[in-house]
Amino acid sequence: MMFLLALLVIGGFALYVMKPEERVLLLQRGLAAARQGADAAREYHQEPDPYRDALQARTPWLVVTPALAALNVAVFVGMIFGAGAIADPDTLVAWGASVGPRTTNGEWWRLVTSLFVHTGFWHLVINIVGLVQVGIMLERLVGHFAFAALYLAAGVFASLVSLVATPLAVSAGASGAIFGVYGLLIASIVWGKVRRSPMTIPLKALKMIAPAAGIFILYGLATSGGNGAELAGLLTGLLCGLFLARDMGERQPPARRIAIAMAATLALAAVLAFPLRGMSDARPEIAAVIAFEDRTVQAYQAAVNQFKLGAINADALARVIEKTIVPELQAILKRVKALERVPPIQQPLITSAEQYLQLRDQSWRLRAEGLHKSSMKTLRKADDTEHASLEAFEQVKAGSPVDVAGGL
Repeated sequence: MMFLLALLVIGGFALYVMKPEERVLLLQRGLAAARQGADAAREYHQEPDPYRDALQARTPWLVVTPALAALNVAVFVGMIFGAGAIADPDTLVAWGASVGPRTTNGEWWRLVTSLFVHTGFWHLVINIVGLVQVGIMLERLVGHFAFAALYLAAGVFASLVSLVATPLAVSAGASGAIFGVYGLLIASIVWGKVRRSPMTIPLKALKMIAPAAGIFILYGLATSGGNGAELAGLLTGLLCGLFLARDMGERQPPARRIAIAMAATLALAAVLAFPLRGMSDARPEIAAVIAFEDRTVQAYQAAVNQFKLGAINADALARVIEKTIVPELQAILKRVKALERVPPIQQPLITSAEQYLQLRDQSWRLRAEGLHKSSMKTLRKADDTEHASLEAFEQVKAGSPVDVAGGL
C-alpha cells in the first residue's frame, strides 16, 4: 500500500510537468500495468503459499521497507517544491548529497543522507521498484533491525567507495544500499540451499521479484559510472548476509550478531574514510586564476590605450603592473600553493596553475622593467615569457573541473 501511494504521489507530479500527449500515453500504459499487477496480486494471494505464510508468521508487520520508500518519496517531493532544479549539483548538496570537500570536512553524515536524495524521477522510481519487492520478503525473513542495519551499512560503504573513486562528483541515490539488499538475498539463497527449512526461498518467490530486480540491476549498471559503488554495496550485503542469515531457518539474527556485523563494517568504513579527511577542492582557486587573467588583461589594455593617447607615460603604465597586477597575482599564487589534500585528479591542474602564475609573474615584472628602462630587449623577453605562461594557462582552462551530479 505504501508503495502504491508513493507511485501515485510521484506520478501526480510527473503528470504535472509533462506535455498533454505524454500524459495521455503515460496514463494509458499506467492503467494497463495497474490492471495486470492487480490481477497478478489477486491470483497470488488467493493461492495457498506455505512460504509466504511462514514469512508473515515470523514478521507480521513491515516497518523498514515502507519507511524507506516513504522517506525517499518525501525528500523528492520536498526537492520539487524547493528552490533550484532537482538535478542541479547545488540543489542535491543542499538536500544532503555527498561531495568530497563537504563530506570529508566534518559532514560525514552525508554518507547516510545521500541515500535518500535522487537526481530525477526515474532514478527514484526504479530504486523504489528495486527495493520494495525484495525488501518485503527479506525484512520478514531477517527482521526489522537486521534489514535496516544492513541497508544503511551497504549504503554508507557504497557512498565511501564512490567518494574515493570520484571525490569531486556529487553522489546521491540509494542504489548502493539496494544492491546490498540483493547481496543479502544471495546470502539467504545460499544458506537456504545449505540448510533447507520452511524459510528456504522457493523458486516461485524468486520468479515474483525477478522482473523488478532485472529492471533495477540493468538501470543501475547502465548509470553507475563505473566507480564500483554498486559492487561495494553488493559485496557488503553479501558478506554481512552470510554472517547474519546462517541460521535463518530457525530464527532471525540475534541482536549481538547484528551488532558485530555492523561494528566490523563500520570499522572498515572508518579505515577507508580516514585518508580522505580534510579534502580540499581546488575549483574556487582555479576559477580565481582564470578570472584573474581575463580581468588583468582588460585592465592593462585600458591603461595601454591611455598611454597611446598620451594620458599617462611609460612609468605610470609600469606602475599599473607593479601596484595592481603583480600584488594580486602573488596573492593568488600563495593561495594555490597553500592548497593541501587536493584529490589526485586535481593535482595536474594545480601544477599547471602554479606554472602559469610563476611565468605570468615573470612576464609582468619584465614588462614593468622594460617600460621603466625603455628597453625593447626586455619587452621582447617579457613577450616570450608571456607566451609561455599563456600556454600553461590554456592547460588550466582545458582542465578546469566542473560540478558533476552522479546517481547511486
